[in-house]
Amino acid sequence: MVWTVDDIPSQEERVALVTGANSGLGLATARAMSARGATVIMACRCRRKAETARTQLLEAGLTGLDLLDLDLADLNSVRRAAAEVSDRYGHLDLLFNNAGVMAPPRQLTVQGHELQLGVNHLGHMALTLQLLPLMQGRNDARVVTVTSGAQYFGRIRWDDPSWAQGYDRYGAYSQSKLANVMFALELEARQQEQGGGIRSLAAHPGLARTDLQPTAIASGGNRLEAVAYRLMDPLFQSAAMGALPQLHAATAATAQGGEHYGPDQLGGMRGHPTRCRIAPAALDREQRQRLWQLSEELAGGLLMP
Repeated sequence: MVWTVDDIPSQEERVALVTGANSGLGLATARAMSARGATVIMACRCRRKAETARTQLLEAGLTGLDLLDLDLADLNSVRRAAAEVSDRYGHLDLLFNNAGVMAPPRQLTVQGHELQLGVNHLGHMALTLQLLPLMQGRNDARVVTVTSGAQYFGRIRWDDPSWAQGYDRYGAYSQSKLANVMFALELEARQQEQGGGIRSLAAHPGLARTDLQPTAIASGGNRLEAVAYRLMDPLFQSAAMGALPQLHAATAATAQGGEHYGPDQLGGMRGHPTRCRIAPAALDREQRQRLWQLSEELAGGLLMP
């Protein structure tokens, strides 16, 4: 039996934060959660794009949509955003670590880290750890961290995580997506050990049509890459379908902490949500703990409140 947005239980009186909610998977997630009654905090870097997306949802008859300024490439912005959520709401039920960047030319975050590692992993890790106190004691609180199939090709460059030498934009992307899964599983393990009661899961969208692909192609300027994406176009599913695994992870009664969801067809490229395999490196507790420690060192005290 396939799982769809119609299977999302009522989210009345629940507060969900979605990073990157102005487009793609984030917008689809915000739409689905709002439709089921949740108050949705749309956390976005660009206020103009966020307002446009919110207006689009409001015109469709949805309600309970709030905007939050959040630049994951600046850990100080993350800290301010988390404080604002605390001031406005005082609690949080669901966190979708959804926003991401893919395969840009080498750029650095405000704190000097490679952009993809900084935004996709460090920014979300900092946001999560600073919001966890707001989720403690909430019924069925969950953190869903969005990764991709690139995790299977990723490896952590322990001695050069910011790719100062020999930068490869897809290698750096794969590293960040592997880091997403490692963080999700290690957070779950620590919650279990501490009795925190918050579940942590991972999800990936398969091949979903979002802004990431055209942006990556434009920034790379590689004709062969553009041709490859055109040939693959029939395999891409909609952003709404791509968002189903993270929605399932966040709301399905059967979804458990530490699980990873993705599409069920064509080797995880498209389809409806199902449990899927996890990159072997992410199953290694020693590597996960090493990444956690490295992340704390890189963030220089900006991970925690």
